[in-house]
Amino acid sequence: MTTQPDILISQDEASDAQETGPGVDKSRWYTDTVINAELADYAPVKGCMVIKPYGYALWENIKDALDRMIKDTGHQNAYFPLFIPESFLKKEAEHVEGFAPECAVVTHGGGKKLEEPYVVRPTSETIINYMFAKWVQSWRDLPLLINQWANVVRWEMRTRLFLRTAEFLWQEGHTAHATEIEAEEEARKMLEVYRQLAEDWLALPVLTGEKTERERFAGAVRTYCIEAMMKDGKALQAGTSHFLGQNFAKAFGIEFQNQSGQLEHAWQTSWGVSTRLVGAVVLGHGDDKGLILPPKIAPTQVVIVPIYKTDQEKDTVLQNCRTLAQTLKEQNVRVHLDDRDNLTPGYKFNHWELRGVPIRLNVGPRDVASKVVEIARRDTGEKIRGVAQNNIAFEIEGLLGAIQKSMFERAKNFRSDNTHEARDYAEFKDILGKGNYFIQCYFDGNSEDEGRIKEETKATVRCIPFAQANTPGKCMYTGRDTARRVIFARSY
Repeated sequence: MTTQPDILISQDEASDAQETGPGVDKSRWYTDTVINAELADYAPVKGCMVIKPYGYALWENIKDALDRMIKDTGHQNAYFPLFIPESFLKKEAEHVEGFAPECAVVTHGGGKKLEEPYVVRPTSETIINYMFAKWVQSWRDLPLLINQWANVVRWEMRTRLFLRTAEFLWQEGHTAHATEIEAEEEARKMLEVYRQLAEDWLALPVLTGEKTERERFAGAVRTYCIEAMMKDGKALQAGTSHFLGQNFAKAFGIEFQNQSGQLEHAWQTSWGVSTRLVGAVVLGHGDDKGLILPPKIAPTQVVIVPIYKTDQEKDTVLQNCRTLAQTLKEQNVRVHLDDRDNLTPGYKFNHWELRGVPIRLNVGPRDVASKVVEIARRDTGEKIRGVAQNNIAFEIEGLLGAIQKSMFERAKNFRSDNTHEARDYAEFKDILGKGNYFIQCYFDGNSEDEGRIKEETKATVRCIPFAQANTPGKCMYTGRDTARRVIFARSY
Protein backbone atom coordinates (compact mmCIF):
# COMPACT_ATOMS: atom_id res chain seq x y z
CA MET A 1 0.00 0.00 0.00
CA THR A 2 1.30 3.43 -0.94
CA THR A 3 1.85 5.78 1.99
CA GLN A 4 1.61 9.50 1.27
CA PRO A 5 3.34 12.25 3.24
CA ASP A 6 0.82 13.99 5.51
CA ILE A 7 1.43 17.35 3.84
CA LEU A 8 0.09 15.98 0.57
CA ILE A 9 -3.20 14.72 2.02
CA SER A 10 -5.76 17.44 1.49
CA GLN A 11 -7.95 18.84 4.25
CA ASP A 12 -10.98 17.65 2.33
CA GLU A 13 -9.75 14.06 2.22
CA ALA A 14 -8.79 14.12 5.87
CA SER A 15 -12.08 15.56 7.10
CA ASP A 16 -14.61 13.98 4.74
CA ALA A 17 -13.07 10.61 3.94
CA GLN A 18 -14.71 8.84 6.86
CA GLU A 19 -17.95 9.17 4.89
CA THR A 20 -16.41 7.74 1.71
CA GLY A 21 -16.91 4.42 -0.01
CA PRO A 22 -17.34 0.87 1.21
CA GLY A 23 -14.96 -1.17 3.32
CA VAL A 24 -13.79 -1.52 6.88
CA ASP A 25 -11.33 1.39 6.70
CA LYS A 26 -13.77 3.90 5.24
CA SER A 27 -11.49 6.80 6.10
CA ARG A 28 -9.08 5.83 3.31
CA TRP A 29 -11.10 3.71 0.91
CA TYR A 30 -11.45 6.15 -1.99
CA THR A 31 -7.92 7.55 -1.85
CA ASP A 32 -6.31 4.14 -1.37
CA THR A 33 -8.33 2.67 -4.24
CA VAL A 34 -7.34 5.46 -6.64
CA ILE A 35 -3.66 5.17 -5.67
CA ASN A 36 -3.36 1.39 -5.35
CA ALA A 37 -5.25 0.76 -8.59
CA GLU A 38 -2.71 3.09 -10.19
CA LEU A 39 -5.18 5.63 -11.48
CA ALA A 40 -3.33 8.65 -10.10
CA ASP A 41 -0.77 9.86 -7.60
CA TYR A 42 -0.08 13.08 -5.75
CA ALA A 43 1.91 15.80 -7.51
CA PRO A 44 4.52 17.95 -5.74
CA VAL A 45 2.20 20.95 -6.13
CA LYS A 46 -0.44 20.80 -3.42
CA GLY A 47 -3.90 20.11 -4.80
CA CYS A 48 -2.62 18.71 -8.12
CA MET A 49 -2.40 15.13 -9.28
CA VAL A 50 -0.47 13.00 -11.74
CA ILE A 51 -2.77 10.82 -13.83
CA LYS A 52 -1.01 7.49 -14.29
CA PRO A 53 -1.25 5.42 -17.50
CA TYR A 54 -4.11 3.20 -16.27
CA GLY A 55 -6.11 6.20 -15.09
CA TYR A 56 -5.38 8.07 -18.29
CA ALA A 57 -6.44 5.08 -20.40
CA LEU A 58 -9.75 5.09 -18.51
CA TRP A 59 -10.14 8.83 -19.14
CA GLU A 60 -9.25 8.37 -22.82
CA ASN A 61 -12.01 5.78 -23.26
CA ILE A 62 -14.52 8.19 -21.71
CA LYS A 63 -13.11 11.07 -23.74
CA ASP A 64 -13.16 9.17 -27.04
CA ALA A 65 -16.78 8.13 -26.57
CA LEU A 66 -17.86 11.67 -25.74
CA ASP A 67 -15.79 13.21 -28.52
CA ARG A 68 -17.64 11.08 -31.08
CA MET A 69 -20.99 12.10 -29.60
CA ILE A 70 -20.03 15.79 -29.66
CA LYS A 71 -18.91 15.61 -33.29
CA ASP A 72 -22.06 13.69 -34.23
CA THR A 73 -24.09 16.70 -33.02
CA GLY A 74 -22.25 18.99 -35.44
CA HIS A 75 -19.56 20.51 -33.22
CA GLN A 76 -15.91 20.98 -34.18
CA ASN A 77 -12.88 20.83 -31.93
CA ALA A 78 -10.59 23.85 -31.56
CA TYR A 79 -8.02 25.10 -29.06
CA PHE A 80 -7.71 28.43 -27.25
CA PRO A 81 -4.88 29.88 -25.11
CA LEU A 82 -4.21 28.88 -21.53
CA PHE A 83 -3.56 32.51 -20.53
CA ILE A 84 -6.43 34.99 -20.43
CA PRO A 85 -5.97 38.76 -20.03
CA GLU A 86 -7.26 39.73 -16.60
CA SER A 87 -9.37 42.48 -18.15
CA PHE A 88 -11.40 39.88 -20.05
CA LEU A 89 -12.79 38.39 -16.87
CA LYS A 90 -13.83 41.83 -15.63
CA LYS A 91 -16.08 42.38 -18.66
CA GLU A 92 -18.80 40.10 -17.28
CA ALA A 93 -19.30 41.19 -13.66
CA GLU A 94 -21.15 38.11 -12.36
CA HIS A 95 -18.66 35.79 -14.06
CA VAL A 96 -15.58 37.40 -12.53
CA GLU A 97 -17.21 37.53 -9.11
CA GLY A 98 -17.92 33.81 -9.31
CA PHE A 99 -14.40 32.80 -10.32
CA ALA A 100 -12.17 35.43 -8.68
CA PRO A 101 -11.41 33.38 -5.52
CA GLU A 102 -10.27 30.39 -7.62
CA CYS A 103 -8.08 32.21 -10.15
CA ALA A 104 -4.34 31.71 -10.48
CA VAL A 105 -2.77 34.91 -11.84
CA VAL A 106 0.53 35.30 -13.73
CA THR A 107 2.19 38.66 -13.01
CA HIS A 108 5.70 38.07 -14.42
CA GLY A 109 7.00 36.56 -17.65
CA GLY A 110 10.44 36.50 -19.22
CA GLY A 111 11.93 37.95 -16.07
CA LYS A 112 9.78 41.09 -16.26
CA LYS A 113 6.55 42.27 -14.71
CA LEU A 114 3.71 42.04 -17.23
CA GLU A 115 1.86 45.18 -18.27
CA GLU A 116 -1.38 43.29 -17.66
CA PRO A 117 -1.65 40.15 -15.50
CA TYR A 118 -2.83 36.93 -17.15
CA VAL A 119 -5.30 34.59 -15.50
CA VAL A 120 -4.55 30.88 -15.94
CA ARG A 121 -7.66 29.48 -17.62
CA PRO A 122 -10.37 28.57 -15.04
CA THR A 123 -12.87 28.29 -17.94
CA SER A 124 -12.78 29.81 -21.40
CA GLU A 125 -16.00 31.78 -21.86
CA THR A 126 -14.20 35.13 -21.97
CA ILE A 127 -11.38 34.40 -24.39
CA ILE A 128 -13.59 32.30 -26.67
CA ASN A 129 -16.21 35.03 -26.78
CA TYR A 130 -13.52 37.56 -27.67
CA MET A 131 -12.76 35.39 -30.71
CA PHE A 132 -16.46 34.82 -31.46
CA ALA A 133 -16.87 38.60 -31.73
CA LYS A 134 -14.27 38.57 -34.52
CA TRP A 135 -15.73 35.57 -36.31
CA VAL A 136 -19.46 36.38 -36.18
CA GLN A 137 -20.66 39.14 -38.51
CA SER A 138 -23.76 37.77 -40.21
CA TRP A 139 -26.58 35.34 -39.55
CA ARG A 140 -24.80 33.13 -42.09
CA ASP A 141 -21.96 32.65 -39.56
CA LEU A 142 -24.38 31.05 -37.10
CA PRO A 143 -24.70 28.71 -35.40
CA LEU A 144 -21.06 28.59 -34.29
CA LEU A 145 -20.47 25.24 -32.59
CA ILE A 146 -17.06 24.84 -30.94
CA ASN A 147 -15.66 22.34 -28.46
CA GLN A 148 -12.29 22.37 -26.71
CA TRP A 149 -10.42 19.58 -24.90
CA ALA A 150 -8.09 21.27 -22.42
CA ASN A 151 -6.80 21.63 -18.89
CA VAL A 152 -8.07 24.28 -16.51
CA VAL A 153 -6.84 25.63 -13.18
CA ARG A 154 -9.06 26.50 -10.24
CA TRP A 155 -7.20 27.21 -7.03
CA GLU A 156 -9.32 24.96 -4.83
CA MET A 157 -8.56 25.02 -1.11
CA ARG A 158 -10.04 21.59 -0.45
CA THR A 159 -9.13 18.90 -2.94
CA ARG A 160 -9.54 15.20 -3.63
CA LEU A 161 -8.01 13.13 -6.42
CA PHE A 162 -10.14 13.36 -9.58
CA LEU A 163 -13.15 14.79 -7.74
CA ARG A 164 -11.74 18.25 -7.07
CA THR A 165 -8.18 19.24 -7.97
CA ALA A 166 -6.44 22.54 -8.64
CA GLU A 167 -5.78 21.45 -12.23
CA PHE A 168 -7.99 19.06 -14.16
CA LEU A 169 -8.75 17.92 -17.69
CA TRP A 170 -12.08 18.53 -19.37
CA GLN A 171 -13.97 19.47 -22.48
CA GLU A 172 -15.83 22.74 -22.73
CA GLY A 173 -18.33 23.44 -25.48
CA HIS A 174 -19.13 27.01 -26.51
CA THR A 175 -21.78 27.93 -29.02
CA ALA A 176 -23.42 31.03 -30.50
CA HIS A 177 -26.88 31.11 -32.08
CA ALA A 178 -29.20 33.48 -33.88
CA THR A 179 -32.18 32.94 -31.58
CA GLU A 180 -32.97 32.28 -27.95
CA ILE A 181 -34.90 29.14 -28.87
CA GLU A 182 -31.91 27.66 -30.73
CA ALA A 183 -29.57 28.32 -27.80
CA GLU A 184 -32.01 26.83 -25.30
CA GLU A 185 -32.41 23.73 -27.46
CA GLU A 186 -28.61 23.45 -27.70
CA ALA A 187 -28.15 23.57 -23.93
CA ARG A 188 -30.77 20.87 -23.43
CA LYS A 189 -29.41 18.74 -26.29
CA MET A 190 -25.91 18.68 -24.85
CA LEU A 191 -27.23 17.78 -21.41
CA GLU A 192 -28.92 14.81 -23.06
CA VAL A 193 -25.56 13.84 -24.58
CA TYR A 194 -24.09 13.87 -21.07
CA ARG A 195 -26.95 11.74 -19.80
CA GLN A 196 -26.28 9.18 -22.51
CA LEU A 197 -22.57 9.16 -21.71
CA ALA A 198 -23.18 8.61 -18.00
CA GLU A 199 -25.83 5.94 -18.39
CA ASP A 200 -24.77 4.11 -21.55
CA TRP A 201 -20.99 4.18 -21.02
CA LEU A 202 -20.33 4.76 -17.31
CA ALA A 203 -23.35 2.66 -16.20
CA LEU A 204 -24.34 5.46 -13.82
CA PRO A 205 -28.01 6.48 -13.70
CA VAL A 206 -28.38 10.25 -13.44
CA LEU A 207 -31.09 12.75 -12.69
CA THR A 208 -31.46 15.60 -15.18
CA GLY A 209 -32.74 19.02 -14.24
CA GLU A 210 -32.05 22.66 -13.58
CA LYS A 211 -29.93 24.21 -10.85
CA THR A 212 -31.38 26.75 -8.46
CA GLU A 213 -30.26 30.36 -8.63
CA ARG A 214 -27.84 29.72 -5.76
CA GLU A 215 -26.13 26.86 -7.61
CA ARG A 216 -26.19 28.46 -11.07
CA PHE A 217 -22.97 28.93 -13.11
CA ALA A 218 -21.58 32.46 -12.78
CA GLY A 219 -22.91 34.51 -15.71
CA ALA A 220 -25.52 31.99 -16.87
CA VAL A 221 -29.26 32.55 -17.21
CA ARG A 222 -29.98 28.88 -16.52
CA THR A 223 -27.74 25.95 -15.58
CA TYR A 224 -28.77 22.36 -16.31
CA CYS A 225 -27.07 19.35 -14.75
CA ILE A 226 -26.81 15.60 -14.42
CA GLU A 227 -26.57 14.31 -10.85
CA ALA A 228 -25.43 10.81 -9.90
CA MET A 229 -25.67 8.99 -6.59
CA MET A 230 -22.46 7.49 -5.28
CA LYS A 231 -22.36 4.28 -3.22
CA ASP A 232 -22.14 6.24 0.01
CA GLY A 233 -25.42 8.00 -0.79
CA LYS A 234 -23.84 11.34 -1.67
CA ALA A 235 -24.52 13.18 -4.92
CA LEU A 236 -21.93 13.99 -7.55
CA GLN A 237 -22.52 16.65 -10.17
CA ALA A 238 -21.32 14.78 -13.25
CA GLY A 239 -21.87 17.42 -15.94
CA THR A 240 -23.42 20.83 -16.56
CA SER A 241 -24.85 22.70 -19.53
CA HIS A 242 -25.51 26.45 -19.37
CA PHE A 243 -27.90 28.69 -21.26
CA LEU A 244 -25.96 31.96 -21.18
CA GLY A 245 -28.56 34.14 -22.86
CA GLN A 246 -26.93 37.27 -24.29
CA ASN A 247 -24.84 38.14 -21.21
CA PHE A 248 -21.45 37.35 -22.71
CA ALA A 249 -22.47 38.48 -26.20
CA LYS A 250 -23.24 41.95 -24.83
CA ALA A 251 -20.07 42.05 -22.76
CA PHE A 252 -17.85 41.09 -25.71
CA GLY A 253 -19.79 42.64 -28.57
CA ILE A 254 -20.84 39.46 -30.38
CA GLU A 255 -23.22 41.02 -32.89
CA PHE A 256 -24.54 39.79 -36.21
CA GLN A 257 -26.63 41.23 -38.98
CA ASN A 258 -29.90 39.31 -39.18
CA GLN A 259 -31.79 38.51 -42.38
CA SER A 260 -33.62 41.83 -42.11
CA GLY A 261 -30.33 43.72 -42.01
CA GLN A 262 -30.58 44.64 -38.32
CA LEU A 263 -27.84 44.09 -35.71
CA GLU A 264 -28.54 41.61 -32.91
CA HIS A 265 -26.53 40.08 -30.10
CA ALA A 266 -25.97 36.33 -30.34
CA TRP A 267 -27.51 33.84 -27.92
CA GLN A 268 -25.04 31.45 -26.30
CA THR A 269 -24.38 28.23 -24.41
CA SER A 270 -21.46 26.54 -22.70
CA TRP A 271 -21.21 23.01 -21.33
CA GLY A 272 -18.59 20.67 -19.90
CA VAL A 273 -17.56 17.47 -18.14
CA SER A 274 -14.17 16.66 -16.64
CA THR A 275 -11.87 14.00 -15.22
CA ARG A 276 -14.26 14.08 -12.26
CA LEU A 277 -16.06 11.33 -14.21
CA VAL A 278 -13.20 8.97 -13.36
CA GLY A 279 -13.91 9.62 -9.68
CA ALA A 280 -17.61 9.05 -10.35
CA VAL A 281 -16.87 5.58 -11.73
CA VAL A 282 -14.74 4.73 -8.69
CA LEU A 283 -17.32 5.95 -6.15
CA GLY A 284 -20.33 4.80 -8.12
CA HIS A 285 -19.32 1.16 -8.58
CA GLY A 286 -16.33 0.23 -6.39
CA ASP A 287 -16.32 -2.25 -3.51
CA ASP A 288 -13.97 -3.49 -0.78
CA LYS A 289 -11.74 -5.17 -3.37
CA GLY A 290 -11.27 -1.98 -5.40
CA LEU A 291 -12.57 -0.79 -8.76
CA ILE A 292 -15.42 -2.30 -10.73
CA LEU A 293 -15.24 -0.88 -14.24
CA PRO A 294 -18.04 -0.87 -16.81
CA PRO A 295 -16.85 -2.93 -19.81
CA LYS A 296 -17.41 -0.13 -22.33
CA ILE A 297 -14.78 2.12 -20.71
CA ALA A 298 -12.48 -0.44 -19.04
CA PRO A 299 -8.89 -0.15 -20.36
CA THR A 300 -8.70 -3.95 -20.11
CA GLN A 301 -11.96 -5.82 -20.59
CA VAL A 302 -10.60 -9.34 -20.18
CA VAL A 303 -7.49 -10.56 -18.39
CA ILE A 304 -6.19 -14.10 -18.88
CA VAL A 305 -4.41 -15.73 -15.94
CA PRO A 306 -2.46 -18.93 -16.71
CA ILE A 307 -2.21 -21.48 -13.89
CA TYR A 308 0.57 -24.10 -13.84
CA LYS A 309 3.14 -25.79 -11.61
CA THR A 310 5.75 -27.41 -13.85
CA ASP A 311 7.71 -26.09 -16.83
CA GLN A 312 5.92 -28.54 -19.10
CA GLU A 313 2.53 -27.29 -17.87
CA LYS A 314 3.75 -23.71 -18.29
CA ASP A 315 4.59 -24.14 -21.98
CA THR A 316 1.30 -25.87 -22.74
CA VAL A 317 -0.88 -23.43 -20.77
CA LEU A 318 0.85 -20.28 -22.06
CA GLN A 319 0.55 -21.37 -25.67
CA ASN A 320 -3.14 -21.99 -25.17
CA CYS A 321 -3.56 -18.61 -23.45
CA ARG A 322 -1.81 -16.80 -26.30
CA THR A 323 -4.22 -18.40 -28.76
CA LEU A 324 -7.19 -17.29 -26.64
CA ALA A 325 -5.82 -13.75 -26.40
CA GLN A 326 -5.33 -13.53 -30.16
CA THR A 327 -8.86 -14.81 -30.78
CA LEU A 328 -10.32 -12.11 -28.54
CA LYS A 329 -8.12 -9.36 -30.01
CA GLU A 330 -9.40 -10.23 -33.46
CA GLN A 331 -12.90 -9.52 -32.13
CA ASN A 332 -11.76 -6.10 -30.82
CA VAL A 333 -11.85 -7.16 -27.20
CA ARG A 334 -9.32 -5.28 -25.02
CA VAL A 335 -7.53 -8.32 -23.60
CA HIS A 336 -4.36 -8.75 -21.55
CA LEU A 337 -2.42 -11.97 -20.88
CA ASP A 338 -0.79 -11.82 -17.45
CA ASP A 339 2.23 -14.05 -18.12
CA ARG A 340 4.35 -12.68 -15.27
CA ASP A 341 6.31 -15.65 -13.97
CA ASN A 342 7.29 -14.29 -10.55
CA LEU A 343 3.77 -13.90 -9.14
CA THR A 344 1.25 -16.46 -7.92
CA PRO A 345 -2.20 -16.81 -9.52
CA GLY A 346 -3.75 -15.62 -6.24
CA TYR A 347 -1.72 -12.41 -6.33
CA LYS A 348 -2.77 -11.83 -9.93
CA PHE A 349 -6.44 -12.41 -9.06
CA ASN A 350 -6.26 -9.71 -6.37
CA HIS A 351 -4.29 -7.36 -8.64
CA TRP A 352 -6.85 -7.43 -11.43
CA GLU A 353 -9.80 -7.29 -9.06
CA LEU A 354 -8.33 -4.12 -7.58
CA ARG A 355 -8.05 -2.65 -11.06
CA GLY A 356 -11.65 -3.53 -11.83
CA VAL A 357 -11.19 -5.66 -14.97
CA PRO A 358 -14.70 -6.92 -15.86
CA ILE A 359 -13.79 -10.50 -16.83
CA ARG A 360 -10.98 -12.86 -15.83
CA LEU A 361 -10.23 -16.09 -17.65
CA ASN A 362 -8.48 -18.76 -15.55
CA VAL A 363 -6.70 -21.41 -17.59
CA GLY A 364 -4.93 -24.46 -16.14
CA PRO A 365 -3.63 -27.76 -17.58
CA ARG A 366 -6.99 -29.52 -17.16
CA ASP A 367 -8.75 -26.65 -18.92
CA VAL A 368 -6.33 -26.94 -21.85
CA ALA A 369 -6.89 -30.69 -22.04
CA SER A 370 -10.67 -30.26 -21.96
CA LYS A 371 -10.57 -27.20 -24.24
CA VAL A 372 -12.47 -25.05 -21.73
CA VAL A 373 -11.86 -22.03 -19.53
CA GLU A 374 -13.16 -20.73 -16.22
CA ILE A 375 -14.70 -17.24 -16.33
CA ALA A 376 -14.80 -14.98 -13.27
CA ARG A 377 -17.02 -11.87 -13.24
CA ARG A 378 -15.68 -8.86 -11.35
CA ASP A 379 -19.07 -7.26 -10.75
CA THR A 380 -20.75 -10.22 -9.06
CA GLY A 381 -17.82 -12.52 -8.23
CA GLU A 382 -19.62 -15.32 -10.09
CA LYS A 383 -17.47 -18.07 -11.62
CA ILE A 384 -18.59 -19.87 -14.75
CA ARG A 385 -16.76 -23.15 -15.27
CA GLY A 386 -16.37 -25.29 -18.35
CA VAL A 387 -16.88 -22.62 -21.03
CA ALA A 388 -15.85 -24.05 -24.40
CA GLN A 389 -12.79 -22.34 -25.89
CA ASN A 390 -14.02 -22.66 -29.46
CA ASN A 391 -16.98 -20.42 -28.52
CA ILE A 392 -15.08 -18.00 -26.30
CA ALA A 393 -15.42 -14.86 -28.44
CA PHE A 394 -19.21 -15.22 -28.59
CA GLU A 395 -19.43 -15.90 -24.84
CA ILE A 396 -17.27 -12.91 -23.94
CA GLU A 397 -19.17 -10.53 -26.21
CA GLY A 398 -22.47 -11.51 -24.61
CA LEU A 399 -21.07 -11.39 -21.09
CA LEU A 400 -19.54 -7.93 -21.50
CA GLY A 401 -22.93 -6.61 -22.57
CA ALA A 402 -24.63 -8.36 -19.67
CA ILE A 403 -22.17 -6.91 -17.15
CA GLN A 404 -22.62 -3.38 -18.53
CA LYS A 405 -26.40 -3.69 -18.20
CA SER A 406 -26.24 -5.34 -14.79
CA MET A 407 -24.00 -2.60 -13.38
CA PHE A 408 -26.40 0.09 -14.55
CA GLU A 409 -29.44 -1.70 -13.11
CA ARG A 410 -27.67 -2.30 -9.80
CA ALA A 411 -26.76 1.38 -9.51
CA LYS A 412 -30.29 2.40 -10.46
CA ASN A 413 -31.81 0.11 -7.83
CA PHE A 414 -29.36 1.43 -5.24
CA ARG A 415 -30.43 5.00 -6.00
CA SER A 416 -34.09 4.02 -5.74
CA ASP A 417 -33.54 2.27 -2.40
CA ASN A 418 -31.73 5.32 -1.04
CA THR A 419 -34.15 8.02 -2.19
CA HIS A 420 -36.71 9.19 0.35
CA GLU A 421 -39.60 11.63 0.57
CA ALA A 422 -39.71 14.43 3.15
CA ARG A 423 -42.97 16.23 3.91
CA ASP A 424 -41.56 18.76 6.35
CA TYR A 425 -38.21 20.01 7.66
CA ALA A 426 -38.29 17.84 10.76
CA GLU A 427 -38.67 14.72 8.62
CA PHE A 428 -35.98 16.06 6.26
CA LYS A 429 -33.46 16.40 9.11
CA ASP A 430 -34.45 13.05 10.57
CA ILE A 431 -33.67 11.28 7.28
CA LEU A 432 -30.27 12.97 6.94
CA GLY A 433 -29.54 12.19 10.57
CA LYS A 434 -29.48 8.51 9.62
CA GLY A 435 -27.08 8.83 6.67
CA ASN A 436 -26.64 10.15 3.15
CA TYR A 437 -29.67 9.94 0.89
CA PHE A 438 -31.44 11.68 -1.98
CA ILE A 439 -34.47 13.48 -0.61
CA GLN A 440 -37.42 14.38 -2.81
CA CYS A 441 -39.59 17.18 -1.51
CA TYR A 442 -41.65 20.22 -2.36
CA PHE A 443 -39.52 23.33 -2.04
CA ASP A 444 -40.10 26.98 -2.87
CA GLY A 445 -37.44 28.50 -0.61
CA ASN A 446 -35.04 31.22 -1.75
CA SER A 447 -31.24 31.29 -1.80
CA GLU A 448 -31.10 32.35 1.85
CA ASP A 449 -33.28 29.39 2.82
CA GLU A 450 -30.98 27.07 0.87
CA GLY A 451 -27.98 28.55 2.67
CA ARG A 452 -29.50 27.93 6.10
CA ILE A 453 -30.42 24.35 5.18
CA LYS A 454 -26.88 23.72 3.95
CA GLU A 455 -25.39 25.16 7.12
CA GLU A 456 -27.60 22.99 9.32
CA THR A 457 -27.54 19.72 7.34
CA LYS A 458 -24.75 20.03 4.68
CA ALA A 459 -27.40 19.20 2.07
CA THR A 460 -28.06 21.32 -1.02
CA VAL A 461 -30.58 21.34 -3.85
CA ARG A 462 -28.91 19.11 -6.43
CA CYS A 463 -31.46 19.83 -9.14
CA ILE A 464 -35.01 20.75 -10.00
CA PRO A 465 -35.88 17.64 -12.06
CA PHE A 466 -37.25 18.16 -15.55
CA ALA A 467 -39.90 15.54 -14.79
CA GLN A 468 -42.38 17.45 -12.64
CA ALA A 469 -45.86 16.17 -11.82
CA ASN A 470 -47.10 19.76 -11.36
CA THR A 471 -49.35 18.63 -8.52
CA PRO A 472 -49.73 21.08 -5.61
CA GLY A 473 -48.06 20.50 -2.27
CA LYS A 474 -46.52 22.24 0.73
CA CYS A 475 -42.89 23.41 0.79
CA MET A 476 -41.11 21.24 3.33
CA TYR A 477 -39.21 24.28 4.66
CA THR A 478 -41.58 27.27 4.45
CA GLY A 479 -44.92 25.47 4.46
CA ARG A 480 -46.10 27.56 1.50
CA ASP A 481 -48.11 26.12 -1.37
CA THR A 482 -45.96 25.11 -4.34
CA ALA A 483 -45.87 22.68 -7.24
CA ARG A 484 -42.05 22.64 -7.49
CA ARG A 485 -40.29 19.49 -6.39
CA VAL A 486 -36.53 19.25 -5.94
CA ILE A 487 -33.81 16.78 -4.98
CA PHE A 488 -31.69 17.56 -1.91
CA ALA A 489 -28.53 15.64 -0.99
CA ARG A 490 -25.11 15.99 0.52
CA SER A 491 -22.58 16.11 -2.25
CA TYR A 492 -18.94 15.99 -3.31
